Amino acid sequence: MGTLAKDARSLMTATTDVAAQKFGEARQRVVETVESAKETAGHVRDQAVDYAKAADEALQEHPYQAIGIAFGVGALLGYLVSRRGSRNGD
Repeated sequence: MGTLAKDARSLMTATTDVAAQKFGEARQRVVETVESAKETAGHVRDQAVDYAKAADEALQEHPYQAIGIAFGVGALLGYLVSRRGSRNGD
C-alpha cells in the first residue's frame, strides 16, 4: 500500500507538470491569436479609413453625379419594395 500511495503521488506530481505545460502552451496560442486579431483589425480599420477618404473625395469632385446615383438607387429600391408589397397584399 505504501508503494501504491507513493506511486500515486509521483503520478499526480508528473501530471501537474504536464497540465501546467499544456496550459502554458494553450495560453501562448491564445496570446498569439489575440495579437494576430489586433493586427488584422488595425489593417481593416486603416483600409476603411482610406476607402472613406476616397469616397469623400469622389463626392466632393462629382456631387451631381453622386446625387443622381443616390436618387436612382433610391427609386429602384422604392419600386422593388412597393412591388413586393402589392404582391403580398393580393
